[in-house]
Amino acid sequence: MLVLAAIASGCAQDGGGDQVTPAGGQQPLDAPPARALDSYAGKLRAAHAARVAAAHRWDLRRTPLAAPPPPAKKPRIRTREGFEVNGHRRSNLPPVFTTVPTRDKVVFLTIDDGAEKDRAFLRMMRDLGVPYTAFLSGYLVKDDIRYFRKMQSGGVALNNHTLHHPNLRGLSYRAQKREICGMQRYLEKRFGTRPDLFRPPFGSYDRATLRAAKACGIAYVPLWNQEVFADHWEYREGDRKLRPGDIVLTHFRGPGQWEGTMADMIRRFLNKVTAQGFAVGRLEDYL
Repeated sequence: MLVLAAIASGCAQDGGGDQVTPAGGQQPLDAPPARALDSYAGKLRAAHAARVAAAHRWDLRRTPLAAPPPPAKKPRIRTREGFEVNGHRRSNLPPVFTTVPTRDKVVFLTIDDGAEKDRAFLRMMRDLGVPYTAFLSGYLVKDDIRYFRKMQSGGVALNNHTLHHPNLRGLSYRAQKREICGMQRYLEKRFGTRPDLFRPPFGSYDRATLRAAKACGIAYVPLWNQEVFADHWEYREGDRKLRPGDIVLTHFRGPGQWEGTMADMIRRFLNKVTAQGFAVGRLEDYL
């Protein structure tokens, strides 16, 4: 804000002109009018005020932190050590990972399956402007397509979590391909997209899974490093810490399966990551 104010002040002192002459005899550079800078600063203030109001409305302890801009250079994604299948590192199979390599203090929220269609959750995420990534199963989505179209219209990427949510490991290549490619076709037909991201149900996969995923157009297989519920967290690492780039899993679940609602889960998630100085980033921006 101080930088914007200083620039605006300089423009005003120059008599409202639209050029600034740089040092060293270079050609003049166009400078935005002071009123444009004031307008931009006003929009930033309004956006922050709306975020503060939304945090209060949804009973958060603190206002969620804004994520940094997407990285200009995307990090190189590799399969996490210990998550390889036979010959994985020597092949072009999609990488399986639980954390995105980044120094940005961000984590990524991912939500699986599609069982619960909680309207309050959609309002909460829209009000707060928190990004998340959905991994959907066709048999759970089909009874309320409009719910997920509304989610998509808010900028949420809808990704592949198979047609029927089977444990893929040990199934034949053909059976796995039917599940993964079938969901690609389903998403394209109903939502106009064939995603690059696929998450195997239960995080269970084998070489046939990754071969089938690649054949179906999948580029990445993100798993997770933590899982958040309405009433508790679970951790993959023994030290129970959040790290920059961690992928957090949750599910479309409600009081029928949880001790709370999806809004309760988001409240628990945001209170923890914000208190530890993390923002929530958009996973696709880093891939």
